[in-house]
Amino acid sequence: MAPHGKCCGDASHEHEAPERGIQYSLYTKINTNDLQCLNESIEGSGKTVFKPWEDRLNREAFVQSDADEELLFNIPFIGNIKLKGIIVIGDSSDSHPSKMRLFKNKEGMTFDDVSLSADQEFELQKDTEGMLEYATKIVTFHNVNHLSIHFPSNFGDDHTTIYYIGLKGEFSEAHRQGVVVCNYELRPNISDHKNPLDEDVNSPIA
Repeated sequence: MAPHGKCCGDASHEHEAPERGIQYSLYTKINTNDLQCLNESIEGSGKTVFKPWEDRLNREAFVQSDADEELLFNIPFIGNIKLKGIIVIGDSSDSHPSKMRLFKNKEGMTFDDVSLSADQEFELQKDTEGMLEYATKIVTFHNVNHLSIHFPSNFGDDHTTIYYIGLKGEFSEAHRQGVVVCNYELRPNISDHKNPLDEDVNSPIA
């Protein structure tokens, strides 16, 4: 699917930056403690690419693949999201990912699971400024509590480098079903079960 949202072709043009910053704020709804990035060369570096819009061009925080060019992100959210679009910023070299595959609500995915059919796939173009937006199928990604993103390949390098992944959409709190607490009487309480005959015994006889 072709990307959208290329703004005037001028990378320095920032008239929509504040609005886009609000749109791409779903990173704040990620359960960062449980976020996983498989095949990252430095442990924990995968978490750093989910950052504020205004920091998207920061090249100091990035993730690079280790053994080969593949990267797999398992992203849990603190509620439910409606995912509308994704931006991926990579390097100008051939280490930029060339393909992206999305999986909805499949927790704990490993590279053994990526042979499954993805819920949506994209052919990526090199984007070093965050100018290209990949629109998701909202009908599919309207009730997401966990998102897996698989980058299976790049443009020919041995390793893949990603500086920023922006998630655009809406957030809603998870609906938790209340637990009904019931107290069951395991042993009868004598005082609660008075025998009417006992009261008659102590009553004066007319």
